[in-house]
Amino acid sequence: MAAGRKKGGAKKKKTGFKKPYKRKPAPGTLQPIMRVKLPRHGEMLGIVTGIMGGGRMTVLCNDGKERMGRIPGKLKRRIWVREGDAVSIRPWEIQGDKKGDVVWRYHPNEKRWLQDKGYLKVG
Repeated sequence: MAAGRKKGGAKKKKTGFKKPYKRKPAPGTLQPIMRVKLPRHGEMLGIVTGIMGGGRMTVLCNDGKERMGRIPGKLKRRIWVREGDAVSIRPWEIQGDKKGDVVWRYHPNEKRWLQDKGYLKVG
C-alpha cells in the first residue's frame, strides 16, 4: 500500500454533515403563512395562463396585459411553475409590454392571501 493512501471501499463509513429529517406536511394541508414576498419596484403580479416549454410561459399581469414570462437561468432548476400559479414578473426594458422575467412563484395559500388583501387582481 502506498504511503498516504487510506483504506476505503464499501464498508468505509462515510462522514460529513447530515441534514436533520424534516417531515413534509400531508397532501392537501396548507402551511401557515409567515411572510409573503410582495413585488418590489418594477415588478408586478400575474397568473400563469399557459406553459410554452423551455422555461417560458404566458402570464396575465395585473395591468391587464399578457406577457411572455421567462425563467432566468439561475432560477431555472429551482422554480417549478404550473398553469394557474401566481408569479411575480419583472417586465423587460425593451418590449416590456410583451416580455418579462419571472422573479418569484407563490404557493397556493400565499396566492389566496394576495387575492384577499387586494394585491392580485386577476384570476
